[in-house]
Amino acid sequence: MKLPILRIATASILVATAAAVHAMEMAPENRTPQQFIYREAQQYAEAPVVKEINDLLQSYVDKEKTGSVAGFVAVDGEVLYSNAFGWKNKERRIPASVEDYYVLFSQTKAITTVAFMTLVEQGLVDINDPVSKYFPGIPNQVITAINEDGSYETRPASTPMTFVHLMSHTSGLNAGLAGQARLADSGKSGAPLGFDGKKPAIQPSGQHTGGGNYAARFLEEEMLDLAKYPLGFDPGSAWDYHISTNMLGYMIERISGTTLQEYVKEKVLKPLGMNETDWYYEPEVFERFVTPYSLAEGKLIPGSTVYSRGAVSTQQTYAEGAIGLNGPIGDYAKFCQMLLNKGTFNGHRILKPETVKLMTTVNRLPEPKNSDNSFRFGLGFELYNEHKKPAPEVSNSAFAWGGMMGTEYIIDPENNLIALFYVNMYQRDALYPAFLSRAYKLSAAGQ
Repeated sequence: MKLPILRIATASILVATAAAVHAMEMAPENRTPQQFIYREAQQYAEAPVVKEINDLLQSYVDKEKTGSVAGFVAVDGEVLYSNAFGWKNKERRIPASVEDYYVLFSQTKAITTVAFMTLVEQGLVDINDPVSKYFPGIPNQVITAINEDGSYETRPASTPMTFVHLMSHTSGLNAGLAGQARLADSGKSGAPLGFDGKKPAIQPSGQHTGGGNYAARFLEEEMLDLAKYPLGFDPGSAWDYHISTNMLGYMIERISGTTLQEYVKEKVLKPLGMNETDWYYEPEVFERFVTPYSLAEGKLIPGSTVYSRGAVSTQQTYAEGAIGLNGPIGDYAKFCQMLLNKGTFNGHRILKPETVKLMTTVNRLPEPKNSDNSFRFGLGFELYNEHKKPAPEVSNSAFAWGGMMGTEYIIDPENNLIALFYVNMYQRDALYPAFLSRAYKLSAAGQ
């Protein structure tokens, strides 16, 4: 009589186990790709649209629009395109590859913002908290006039600065008259090094925002100096780009109790397997960087390597939240896929789906004064819409934010697509849209 009972019990265990496995397989994090699939991509190698993309990118090199260019397209986690053209170093005739390192500039901002949102998910901070709760020294006055002697008039801000304002570039930090006052005190132009076509007279350690203290060893030094100045406008009332994400990076340090570099690596880069993306490297890694160029009067001329050299400096303590990360195109593709997957990749959940939705679907900018103003921004990303998108094929659910030297990407949930396009150019033509249109064409052909 015991044997049938044993069989029934065993069968029950098997059924329960199978149900548990099925439930695990059907869980959201297991329905989305956790690694890129390259093995099937070869079936598209001879596709006409692949040849179109290859010909397009090669034409950019042949016509001296850029020294090197890399492209990457994945749909449903399957890599349909990954290729590079041109020269990592044209003068030395070193061919470009998808393994080359690019200076990413403002693509750093999205990673910093995601890192901050992991603090939110831990319950350590809320996006609507006033920044002063964690940094009492944050300015709460708005500058109204600068006097002839350099002093200025102020009034109280109408609303406290929150973390939403930092992540949407509506904080008022360094904006308008406030920025003018700070630059007047520093005696600097505020222009980023190298973008004026001149060879920089200095070589900072790390990559620094233009107009700041290039000798600063830590981000804290720059942010404490910034906080001495009033705001340029009431928080939330206007959009003024860039420096807010540096303050966000500093807030990560204050709230987490660790450096921005350490926190971002622990919470974002390492879990995603972005092992080659970093602020700093050993000196020999300089050879991995593509040579930057600039388009001047229709000719391609070498640009300054001040940013890639800053990434291999001996002093490696200064790290901004707004710029400074570098790496190959495939590494950042993992970050893009994580966001497309609603927060998970490489078997790690970085953010919850509702957090990604909060960041990428809600416009945080004030109501536009002009009805044709279609620029929208969420928390860390531009939100494309029916009135503004980089190519007609892009859906209204897509979001992105590229880098000043020509690194671009898009994350399109409606089409389950990510596409990345990398050049490192100071002055350049608009090369990205034509590639992006073909990326969508490839996606349609690959289904």
